[in-house]
Amino acid sequence: MLSVDELTDRLIDLSFAEDIGDGDHTTLCCIPETAEGASQLIIKEDGILAGIEVAKEVFRRFDPTMQVEVLINDGARVKKGDIAMVVRGKIRSLLQTERLMLNIMQRMSGIATMTDKYVEKLKGTHTRVLDTRKTTPGMRMLEKQAVKIGGGCNHRIGLFDMILLKDNHVDFSGGIANAINRCHDYLKAHNLELKIEIEVRNFDEINQVLATGGVDRIMLDNFSVEDTKKAVDLIAGRYETESSGGITFDTLRQYAECGVDYISVGALTHSVKGLDMSFKAC
Repeated sequence: MLSVDELTDRLIDLSFAEDIGDGDHTTLCCIPETAEGASQLIIKEDGILAGIEVAKEVFRRFDPTMQVEVLINDGARVKKGDIAMVVRGKIRSLLQTERLMLNIMQRMSGIATMTDKYVEKLKGTHTRVLDTRKTTPGMRMLEKQAVKIGGGCNHRIGLFDMILLKDNHVDFSGGIANAINRCHDYLKAHNLELKIEIEVRNFDEINQVLATGGVDRIMLDNFSVEDTKKAVDLIAGRYETESSGGITFDTLRQYAECGVDYISVGALTHSVKGLDMSFKAC
Protein backbone atom coordinates (compact mmCIF):
# COMPACT_ATOMS: atom_id res chain seq x y z
CA MET A 1 0.00 0.00 0.00
CA LEU A 2 1.26 3.48 -0.86
CA SER A 3 2.08 5.84 2.00
CA VAL A 4 0.45 9.26 2.42
CA ASP A 5 3.62 10.92 1.13
CA GLU A 6 3.74 8.66 -1.93
CA LEU A 7 0.09 9.32 -2.74
CA THR A 8 0.65 13.07 -2.36
CA ASP A 9 3.67 12.92 -4.68
CA ARG A 10 1.63 11.08 -7.31
CA LEU A 11 -1.17 13.63 -7.05
CA ILE A 12 1.29 16.51 -7.48
CA ASP A 13 2.97 14.87 -10.48
CA LEU A 14 -0.37 14.12 -12.17
CA SER A 15 -1.62 17.65 -11.49
CA PHE A 16 1.45 19.24 -13.08
CA ALA A 17 1.16 16.88 -16.04
CA GLU A 18 -2.46 17.82 -16.75
CA ASP A 19 -1.91 21.57 -16.20
CA ILE A 20 1.46 22.26 -17.80
CA GLY A 21 1.61 19.53 -20.44
CA ASP A 22 4.48 20.24 -22.83
CA GLY A 23 5.03 23.71 -21.39
CA ASP A 24 3.41 26.83 -19.96
CA HIS A 25 3.79 28.76 -23.19
CA THR A 26 2.27 31.94 -21.76
CA THR A 27 4.96 32.16 -19.09
CA LEU A 28 7.78 30.90 -21.31
CA CYS A 29 7.11 33.52 -23.98
CA CYS A 30 7.18 36.59 -21.74
CA ILE A 31 9.23 35.79 -18.62
CA PRO A 32 13.05 35.47 -18.93
CA GLU A 33 14.45 32.22 -17.58
CA THR A 34 16.71 33.96 -15.06
CA ALA A 35 14.13 36.49 -13.75
CA GLU A 36 13.45 36.19 -10.03
CA GLY A 37 10.76 37.60 -7.79
CA ALA A 38 8.37 36.90 -4.92
CA SER A 39 4.66 36.18 -4.47
CA GLN A 40 2.52 36.23 -1.35
CA LEU A 41 -0.51 34.15 -0.42
CA ILE A 42 -3.29 36.58 0.45
CA ILE A 43 -6.31 35.38 2.43
CA LYS A 44 -9.54 36.90 1.11
CA GLU A 45 -12.06 35.25 3.43
CA ASP A 46 -12.22 34.37 7.15
CA GLY A 47 -11.72 30.71 7.97
CA ILE A 48 -9.31 27.95 9.04
CA LEU A 49 -6.06 27.64 7.09
CA ALA A 50 -5.08 24.20 5.80
CA GLY A 51 -2.63 22.95 3.18
CA ILE A 52 0.50 24.96 3.95
CA GLU A 53 2.62 21.84 4.36
CA VAL A 54 1.32 20.38 1.09
CA ALA A 55 1.95 23.69 -0.66
CA LYS A 56 5.58 23.58 0.47
CA GLU A 57 5.87 20.14 -1.13
CA VAL A 58 4.33 21.43 -4.38
CA PHE A 59 7.00 24.14 -4.59
CA ARG A 60 9.80 21.76 -3.59
CA ARG A 61 8.91 19.12 -6.17
CA PHE A 62 8.63 21.64 -8.98
CA ASP A 63 11.70 23.72 -8.16
CA PRO A 64 13.83 22.92 -5.08
CA THR A 65 15.43 26.37 -5.23
CA MET A 66 12.17 28.11 -4.29
CA GLN A 67 12.22 29.62 -0.78
CA VAL A 68 9.03 29.50 1.28
CA GLU A 69 8.52 31.78 4.28
CA VAL A 70 5.50 30.57 6.27
CA LEU A 71 3.79 33.32 8.24
CA ILE A 72 0.66 31.42 9.31
CA ASN A 73 0.56 27.68 9.98
CA ASP A 74 -2.07 25.02 9.29
CA GLY A 75 -4.97 25.08 11.73
CA ALA A 76 -4.80 28.81 12.43
CA ARG A 77 -7.85 31.04 12.18
CA VAL A 78 -7.30 33.52 9.38
CA LYS A 79 -9.14 36.63 8.33
CA LYS A 80 -9.48 38.60 5.14
CA GLY A 81 -6.26 40.45 4.35
CA ASP A 82 -3.88 38.10 6.18
CA ILE A 83 -0.67 37.05 4.42
CA ALA A 84 -0.12 33.35 4.99
CA MET A 85 3.25 32.90 3.25
CA VAL A 86 5.77 34.52 0.94
CA VAL A 87 7.53 32.50 -1.76
CA ARG A 88 10.71 33.66 -3.50
CA GLY A 89 12.46 32.25 -6.54
CA LYS A 90 12.31 32.09 -10.31
CA ILE A 91 9.25 33.96 -11.59
CA ARG A 92 8.58 31.15 -14.06
CA SER A 93 8.36 28.73 -11.14
CA LEU A 94 6.07 31.04 -9.16
CA LEU A 95 3.66 31.31 -12.07
CA GLN A 96 3.63 27.60 -12.94
CA THR A 97 3.02 26.41 -9.39
CA GLU A 98 0.39 29.04 -8.54
CA ARG A 99 -2.76 27.24 -9.68
CA LEU A 100 -1.98 23.81 -8.22
CA MET A 101 -1.00 25.34 -4.89
CA LEU A 102 -4.19 27.42 -4.78
CA ASN A 103 -6.41 24.51 -5.84
CA ILE A 104 -5.08 22.42 -2.97
CA MET A 105 -5.03 25.15 -0.32
CA GLN A 106 -8.44 26.58 -1.18
CA ARG A 107 -10.09 23.16 -1.01
CA MET A 108 -8.29 22.01 2.12
CA SER A 109 -8.97 25.32 3.88
CA GLY A 110 -12.63 25.16 2.85
CA ILE A 111 -12.93 21.67 4.34
CA ALA A 112 -11.13 22.68 7.54
CA THR A 113 -13.39 25.73 7.86
CA MET A 114 -16.55 23.68 7.33
CA THR A 115 -15.37 21.06 9.82
CA ASP A 116 -14.63 23.73 12.42
CA LYS A 117 -18.23 24.96 12.18
CA TYR A 118 -19.54 21.44 12.85
CA VAL A 119 -17.12 20.95 15.73
CA GLU A 120 -18.22 24.25 17.28
CA LYS A 121 -21.86 23.18 16.94
CA LEU A 122 -21.08 20.04 18.98
CA LYS A 123 -19.30 21.81 21.86
CA GLY A 124 -20.57 20.72 25.25
CA THR A 125 -21.43 17.21 24.02
CA HIS A 126 -19.14 14.18 23.81
CA THR A 127 -20.09 13.58 20.16
CA ARG A 128 -17.36 13.79 17.51
CA VAL A 129 -17.86 14.60 13.85
CA LEU A 130 -16.55 12.12 11.28
CA ASP A 131 -15.79 12.44 7.58
CA THR A 132 -16.74 9.79 5.00
CA ARG A 133 -15.37 8.28 1.77
CA LYS A 134 -17.28 10.90 -0.25
CA THR A 135 -14.07 12.58 -1.32
CA THR A 136 -12.52 13.92 -4.53
CA PRO A 137 -10.77 11.05 -6.39
CA GLY A 138 -7.03 11.28 -5.80
CA MET A 139 -7.35 13.89 -3.05
CA ARG A 140 -8.75 11.75 -0.24
CA MET A 141 -5.66 11.85 1.95
CA LEU A 142 -5.44 15.64 1.70
CA GLU A 143 -9.15 16.13 2.30
CA LYS A 144 -9.14 13.86 5.34
CA GLN A 145 -6.06 15.68 6.62
CA ALA A 146 -8.02 18.93 6.28
CA VAL A 147 -10.86 17.46 8.36
CA LYS A 148 -8.39 16.74 11.16
CA ILE A 149 -6.91 20.23 10.89
CA GLY A 150 -10.45 21.56 11.33
CA GLY A 151 -10.90 19.54 14.53
CA GLY A 152 -12.86 16.60 13.14
CA CYS A 153 -12.08 12.89 13.13
CA ASN A 154 -11.35 10.58 10.25
CA HIS A 155 -13.60 7.59 9.72
CA ARG A 156 -11.90 4.78 7.82
CA ILE A 157 -9.47 6.06 5.20
CA GLY A 158 -10.58 3.52 2.61
CA LEU A 159 -11.88 -0.02 2.23
CA PHE A 160 -8.71 -1.47 3.70
CA ASP A 161 -8.43 -0.14 7.27
CA MET A 162 -11.81 -0.99 8.82
CA ILE A 163 -14.73 -3.35 8.29
CA LEU A 164 -17.99 -1.50 7.64
CA LEU A 165 -20.90 -3.85 6.97
CA LYS A 166 -23.47 -1.69 5.18
CA ASP A 167 -27.02 -2.53 4.12
CA ASN A 168 -25.94 -4.09 0.82
CA HIS A 169 -23.36 -6.30 2.54
CA VAL A 170 -26.01 -7.47 5.01
CA ASP A 171 -28.61 -8.10 2.30
CA PHE A 172 -26.19 -9.94 -0.01
CA SER A 173 -24.95 -12.03 2.93
CA GLY A 174 -28.45 -13.12 3.89
CA GLY A 175 -28.79 -11.16 7.12
CA ILE A 176 -27.05 -9.58 10.10
CA ALA A 177 -25.74 -12.76 11.74
CA ASN A 178 -24.35 -14.15 8.48
CA ALA A 179 -22.55 -10.89 7.69
CA ILE A 180 -20.94 -10.62 11.13
CA ASN A 181 -19.95 -14.29 11.32
CA ARG A 182 -18.44 -14.28 7.83
CA CYS A 183 -16.53 -11.15 8.77
CA HIS A 184 -14.92 -12.87 11.76
CA ASP A 185 -14.12 -15.96 9.71
CA TYR A 186 -12.41 -13.77 7.10
CA LEU A 187 -10.38 -11.80 9.64
CA LYS A 188 -9.22 -15.00 11.33
CA ALA A 189 -8.33 -16.69 8.05
CA HIS A 190 -6.26 -13.67 6.93
CA ASN A 191 -4.77 -12.92 10.35
CA LEU A 192 -6.19 -9.38 10.35
CA GLU A 193 -7.14 -7.16 13.26
CA LEU A 194 -9.64 -4.58 12.08
CA LYS A 195 -12.46 -2.81 13.88
CA ILE A 196 -15.94 -3.87 12.82
CA GLU A 197 -18.86 -1.50 12.33
CA ILE A 198 -22.31 -2.47 11.12
CA GLU A 199 -25.08 -0.32 9.71
CA VAL A 200 -28.63 -0.87 10.94
CA ARG A 201 -31.89 0.48 9.49
CA ASN A 202 -34.36 -0.27 12.27
CA PHE A 203 -34.75 -1.60 15.80
CA ASP A 204 -35.16 -5.19 14.63
CA GLU A 205 -31.68 -5.04 13.09
CA ILE A 206 -30.29 -3.45 16.28
CA ASN A 207 -31.64 -6.36 18.29
CA GLN A 208 -30.13 -8.83 15.83
CA VAL A 209 -26.72 -7.18 16.22
CA LEU A 210 -27.01 -7.21 20.00
CA ALA A 211 -27.94 -10.89 19.91
CA THR A 212 -25.05 -11.77 17.59
CA GLY A 213 -22.37 -9.51 19.11
CA GLY A 214 -18.82 -9.28 17.80
CA VAL A 215 -18.81 -5.68 16.56
CA ASP A 216 -17.20 -2.46 17.75
CA ARG A 217 -19.69 0.17 16.55
CA ILE A 218 -23.29 0.34 15.36
CA MET A 219 -24.23 2.92 12.72
CA LEU A 220 -27.80 4.20 12.94
CA ASP A 221 -28.76 4.92 9.35
CA ASN A 222 -31.48 7.53 8.74
CA PHE A 223 -32.93 7.29 12.25
CA SER A 224 -35.07 10.16 13.50
CA VAL A 225 -33.90 12.12 16.53
CA GLU A 226 -36.49 10.38 18.70
CA ASP A 227 -35.49 6.91 17.50
CA THR A 228 -31.79 7.76 17.86
CA LYS A 229 -32.32 8.50 21.56
CA LYS A 230 -34.11 5.17 22.02
CA ALA A 231 -31.40 3.32 20.08
CA VAL A 232 -28.55 4.88 22.05
CA ASP A 233 -30.29 3.93 25.32
CA LEU A 234 -30.66 0.38 24.03
CA ILE A 235 -27.04 0.03 22.91
CA ALA A 236 -25.40 2.06 25.73
CA GLY A 237 -22.37 0.49 27.35
CA ARG A 238 -22.06 -2.29 24.80
CA TYR A 239 -20.90 -0.69 21.57
CA GLU A 240 -20.00 2.70 20.15
CA THR A 241 -22.77 4.44 18.23
CA GLU A 242 -22.71 6.53 15.08
CA SER A 243 -25.50 8.49 13.42
CA SER A 244 -25.53 8.88 9.64
CA GLY A 245 -27.88 9.91 6.88
CA GLY A 246 -30.23 12.85 6.61
CA ILE A 247 -28.47 14.91 9.29
CA THR A 248 -28.06 18.60 8.51
CA PHE A 249 -26.11 21.35 10.23
CA ASP A 250 -29.38 22.53 11.79
CA THR A 251 -30.24 19.11 13.26
CA LEU A 252 -26.67 18.13 14.20
CA ARG A 253 -26.93 19.26 17.82
CA GLN A 254 -30.22 17.43 18.36
CA TYR A 255 -28.61 14.13 17.34
CA ALA A 256 -25.57 14.79 19.52
CA GLU A 257 -27.79 15.42 22.53
CA CYS A 258 -29.18 11.90 22.10
CA GLY A 259 -25.79 10.70 23.37
CA VAL A 260 -24.48 9.25 20.12
CA ASP A 261 -20.67 8.90 20.03
CA TYR A 262 -20.12 9.95 16.42
CA ILE A 263 -21.96 11.70 13.62
CA SER A 264 -20.66 11.13 10.08
CA VAL A 265 -21.10 14.03 7.66
CA GLY A 266 -20.43 13.56 3.95
CA ALA A 267 -20.88 17.29 3.36
CA LEU A 268 -17.52 17.99 4.99
CA THR A 269 -15.84 16.89 1.78
CA HIS A 270 -18.36 16.33 -1.01
CA SER A 271 -20.01 19.75 -1.27
CA VAL A 272 -17.68 22.19 0.44
CA LYS A 273 -16.83 25.67 -0.87
CA GLY A 274 -13.15 26.54 -1.16
CA LEU A 275 -11.75 29.33 1.00
CA ASP A 276 -11.01 32.37 -1.15
CA MET A 277 -7.32 33.32 -1.46
CA SER A 278 -4.89 34.55 -4.11
CA PHE A 279 -1.17 34.37 -4.92
CA LYS A 280 0.11 37.78 -6.01
CA ALA A 281 3.46 39.37 -6.80
CA CYS A 282 4.94 41.40 -3.97
